[in-house]
Amino acid sequence: MILQDRTAIVTAAGSGIGRAGSIAMAREDAFVVVTDRDFEAASKTVGLITQAGGRAEARALDVTDDAAILSLVEDVARTRGRIDILHNHAGVQVAGSIEQVEAAGFDKSWAVNVHAQFVACQAVIPIMKKQGGGVILNTSSNSGVFLDRQMTAYITSKAASITMTRQIALDVAPFAIRVNALCPGWVDTPFNDPYTQQMGGRDALEHAISNVVPMGRFATAEEIAEVILFMVSDRSSYMTGHALVADGGESLAGGTNAGDAARDAVSA
Repeated sequence: MILQDRTAIVTAAGSGIGRAGSIAMAREDAFVVVTDRDFEAASKTVGLITQAGGRAEARALDVTDDAAILSLVEDVARTRGRIDILHNHAGVQVAGSIEQVEAAGFDKSWAVNVHAQFVACQAVIPIMKKQGGGVILNTSSNSGVFLDRQMTAYITSKAASITMTRQIALDVAPFAIRVNALCPGWVDTPFNDPYTQQMGGRDALEHAISNVVPMGRFATAEEIAEVILFMVSDRSSYMTGHALVADGGESLAGGTNAGDAARDAVSA
């Protein structure tokens, strides 16, 4: 059990990657605080964990509420005695070029994809310092390391998340706190629903992805969960300040992705 007796907090864990990562951590003996703005979804994740013999609890959390983040972190630290892992997974996708995206959309993207991560990191770091170490994983995107047409708000926030992660990692490395960024590509989760609708159905989106992802397919959430396990466990004990890309080679193809294909199909 590579996470024996560790306590983890995961945001946006009611579905997709957040759920799969939580299940994987619990499988390795972590106690997982499963948070989501949809409490029923978080509870479903906890049910899956407990059915498999793991330990977890569900908490409702809106990551745009700074006070709620601080309250959650303080409560978990008090009741569990420590916080070993924080996975800031909550994210939002706001589409549009510089001429299309509204300022409110840009601000929303920044609030969820950057500001919320900052607040949570700031809250857990003193706790991790006091206990002698910990691990923070911030979900960014492969879009944070290359460009994607007509996605100004999203790209900006995801690139900022990576830069912030690296700077925090530099600041806290002397305290045995590791901070890294997860940068997934196309993963088969509900996050893709807007693109599926734009493309006119699942088959069309799969066809587009087969043309732009060198491995020719989506990742499964469970595949990304294995990357998460590596990043939050001692298996990556000498890695900090790193943005780990898991995208089937998409970022090697020069920055044209299925999102472009989806938008091209709509405008055609």
